[in-house]
Amino acid sequence: MSADAPPQWLSEVPPQPGVCKPVPILVVSQLRKSFGGLQAVDIDHLEVQRGAITALIGPNGAGKTTLFNVLTGFDRADAGVWNLDDRPVTSLRAHQVARSGMVRTFQLTKALSRMTVLDNMLLAAPGQSGEHFFQALLPGWRRQESANRQRAEILLERFQLDTMRDEFAGSLSGGQRKLLEMARALMAEPSLLMLDEPMAGINPALTDSLLAHIAELRDEGLTVLFVEHDMDVVMDISDWVVVMASGAIIAEGPPAVVGSNPDVVDAYLGRHHGEASHI
Repeated sequence: MSADAPPQWLSEVPPQPGVCKPVPILVVSQLRKSFGGLQAVDIDHLEVQRGAITALIGPNGAGKTTLFNVLTGFDRADAGVWNLDDRPVTSLRAHQVARSGMVRTFQLTKALSRMTVLDNMLLAAPGQSGEHFFQALLPGWRRQESANRQRAEILLERFQLDTMRDEFAGSLSGGQRKLLEMARALMAEPSLLMLDEPMAGINPALTDSLLAHIAELRDEGLTVLFVEHDMDVVMDISDWVVVMASGAIIAEGPPAVVGSNPDVVDAYLGRHHGEASHI
């Protein structure tokens, strides 16, 4: 986001938990998820603005990854509903959620290490007719396969992985695997890209490159929701920040507003962090 040209909607949305957005792509209501006696997610309402970069932050154990897992079908919610592009996706399985347009990456990369980088990309292409017996007998699947390969090549070049196209994914560095996972997610043609700690474990030299890619995706109209612990990253790239603590949303707003919110400081540092010790 350019500091001298913030999106118009930012000035129209009050910085408060559960606030409605002008054009939301994802709407979550009354979402609950617990593990035994632990309430991992307890969200009354959340909206993610279309075409923006939204950061999801909070201390360890706040419920961020559990929220991702529930929304994308990897965990089942105890209660709640959520819609993507005004379509219900609450009861969908993970592969169905991805087909609907909500695609996520993982904190620990999931590259198929014994397959080539290019084959990792091709596996993610949606609606491959060649995978169906009768459709594979028709000539059209070859044109589709050629188009998928071309798209994969373009994405690999964009993420500077084109020279590694024929290498096994297991030979990539940690940072390169992060780039591959993001490129592979884009092969699925998502409308909402969800990144779980995209900067974790990567070489600092790749951080600027990864941030630039995320900003470019937003500028091209893609919506990005990402979990991140590095506050410098959050402040640099986010349009909007959502803060979780103990499973609930405690704050929302532009990065500068959230960064000065006393509830956010308390969540990270403890309510008595500024007081003298009495021990």
